[in-house]
Amino acid sequence: MRILTVLLLAVLGLPLLAGGGYLLSLGGSAMYVLSGLWLLLVTWAVLQRRRWALGAYALWLLVLLAWSLWEAGWHWWPLATRLGLPALLGLWMALPALRRQLDQPAGTTRRRGGSLAVLASALLLAAVAFTALLRPDPMPHGRLPMEIVNAAPAAGIDVPADGQWPAYAGTHHGQRYSPLEQISTDNVGRLELAWSFRTGDLRRPDDVTETTYQATPLKIGNTLYLCTPHSLAIALDADSGKERWRFDPGAGMEPARQHQTCRGLSYFVAPATTAPAAASAPAAPAMCSERVFLPTADAKLYALDAHTGKTCPGFADNGVLDLMHNMPFKQPGFYYSTSPPLVAAGKVIVAGAVNDNYAVDSPSGVIRAYDAISGQLVWNFDSGNAAQTAPLDPNDPAQVYSVSSPNSWSVASADEALGLAYFPMGNRTPDQLSAYRNADAQRYATSVVALDLASGQARWVQQFVHDDLWDMDTPAQPVLLDLDMPGGRVPALVQPTKQGDVYVLDRRDGTPLLPIGQRPAPQGNDISGQKVSPLQPYSALSFEPEPLREASMWGASLVDQMLCRIAFRKLRYEGRYTPPSVQGTLVYPGNFGVFNWGSVAVDPRRQVMFGMPTYLAFVSTLVPRQHVQGQPLNTGEQGLNENAGADYAVNMHPFLSPLGVPCQQPPWGTVAGADLRTGNIAWQHRNGTIADLSPLPVPVKMGVPGIGGPLLTASGVAFLAAAVDNNFRAYDLASGKVLWDVRIPAGGQATPMSYLNSQGKQMVVLVAGGHGSIGTSPGDYVLAYHLPD
Repeated sequence: MRILTVLLLAVLGLPLLAGGGYLLSLGGSAMYVLSGLWLLLVTWAVLQRRRWALGAYALWLLVLLAWSLWEAGWHWWPLATRLGLPALLGLWMALPALRRQLDQPAGTTRRRGGSLAVLASALLLAAVAFTALLRPDPMPHGRLPMEIVNAAPAAGIDVPADGQWPAYAGTHHGQRYSPLEQISTDNVGRLELAWSFRTGDLRRPDDVTETTYQATPLKIGNTLYLCTPHSLAIALDADSGKERWRFDPGAGMEPARQHQTCRGLSYFVAPATTAPAAASAPAAPAMCSERVFLPTADAKLYALDAHTGKTCPGFADNGVLDLMHNMPFKQPGFYYSTSPPLVAAGKVIVAGAVNDNYAVDSPSGVIRAYDAISGQLVWNFDSGNAAQTAPLDPNDPAQVYSVSSPNSWSVASADEALGLAYFPMGNRTPDQLSAYRNADAQRYATSVVALDLASGQARWVQQFVHDDLWDMDTPAQPVLLDLDMPGGRVPALVQPTKQGDVYVLDRRDGTPLLPIGQRPAPQGNDISGQKVSPLQPYSALSFEPEPLREASMWGASLVDQMLCRIAFRKLRYEGRYTPPSVQGTLVYPGNFGVFNWGSVAVDPRRQVMFGMPTYLAFVSTLVPRQHVQGQPLNTGEQGLNENAGADYAVNMHPFLSPLGVPCQQPPWGTVAGADLRTGNIAWQHRNGTIADLSPLPVPVKMGVPGIGGPLLTASGVAFLAAAVDNNFRAYDLASGKVLWDVRIPAGGQATPMSYLNSQGKQMVVLVAGGHGSIGTSPGDYVLAYHLPD
């Protein structure tokens, strides 16, 4: 017993002494090195059978408790890291068997004081931690205003009609809102699985890391249309989930792709050219009068007949449009569309993803509008040469778009009444190096831009990061709704960002409806030619986290936390927008995003939003070119990316402890509700459990990260999967309370949708197939839920 105790104390004390001394030399807390010294003193005392060892250990527990409360406050998770392991060791040392093995003076009676002191101290630590666990979460716990502000859809804003879902987010206004009310806050807890379908498109051994299933189905008539990670298009019966047709474009595999995913298809109805003849029965639809557009991983766009899945012969080259035309560089796997194209004003408008940080000379991020019937190029907006929107000649190899210009890889929105399309813009690769950018690339990067649907000309642009050096692409689909502001009803655009700001703009001209300010940003730069903006914008409505400090470090134990503190002290960090460095820069919020492509859901009648703010710090390190040779390069966004042609490669990864848990204390994932008219955040709660992250499937509600989108319904119910646990949940929009929580067979990193089946029953559908880079369970499921009869 005594020897084992010596070993346990030494295993804790020696790392604290060595690591704590190093942390102190970096300017960090002295508590760890002092703890190491004290524990080694206790270790020596136990080894020498000194009875005061127990009292000394009890004293350390009390000092540790006081320090923990001073540094972290009365909050469970910070206290659990600091106190958990010492308390368990204290319970061990309080065992009578150890007390009996310690020396006593001859002829005296053995006393239990030391043992009782250790026991009391250990129990005190446990009691404090348990009390902290029972305390209310410090985040907001209010209620959203649920009165109906706008009883009918405002002019220019539509909602999915007749139980349909004709676009990725319901409509091209990006609201992720269904007007259906059968499923309510009173009965959502009774939802059950109606049917499930397996696509057969599973992860392959040669898949890239970022192979993900993010598709949201369309619902037209009584048919669902969806795509799969390897670019298959599938049509299902909306009542039963039975397959009607599938189309495989044979997109193949390409190891240079950063992403292997498809978020959705787009739907188009050709305008009628003649009035239908009178007939006793309706005539069969003409070939491709209704079509769906499929973007593929090999940079093609297919036009498919919505009823048969066959290619439309009158579109482009027998139904296939090669999107690599007029590209300045055509490296396989460097360019493709992961999001559905925008169909508006008779055009199919295609943007695309350009691989981050692979090469200075990469394909263009051009946005192109094609005639939706013929596939003929109508206009092109190249953010590296923004004034020239007249279409290039696809047959002239001398005409090329600008190199590596800022792209738009997420989903776009449109207001056809205003004649505008709204595109969230990314950055010019390399993301962390500004020397390769021209004035246009700097102006349109990390922004939202409003393009004229007729000409492609930029009508306005609002930028969210100046001189972006952090991969803070605008990731989310802009959300359009009308807001009742103090001066009257205004056509608005809501734009979530990776850094947590939610911008609320007048969508006619981009002027702010909620205030936008500018504040000083960290300066200093050790990279030649690097431009660092002295000011950066912020929004009045923001889910930006507090800046990190050493006391914010977490880890899974006291030693793990100390190692995170050492890593924190070794990195460069002066708050949000700390410039990239060779030393290594802590990026927080990280480029994973507070918000990502899942965007937010809005209720256009109540004029409120529901979203999933996520908090995960990243590390970005610039690697001089001479140090890249011989190092393994990564083909995803995380790890070492080459930046071929640049003086520096970049190594990016989440800020994790040696045990693989985030170094910053939880929560890492939340859900939140906000009033879009005032910018008031009514509530924000931890979301998700560690059931699928830990060796033991314990559903502890820690607040875990995730990626995916929400759905809102008119009855005030919000649906969301997205978190890294395999759960699908429904929430009360007013309060954020979880109303329904069901396990699903794979990660739910897709946005759900809702429709009416042919029997008039409301369905909620989620695709569950997992996400490669966040490690959720892979699969190929389409899951449909309804209320029981």
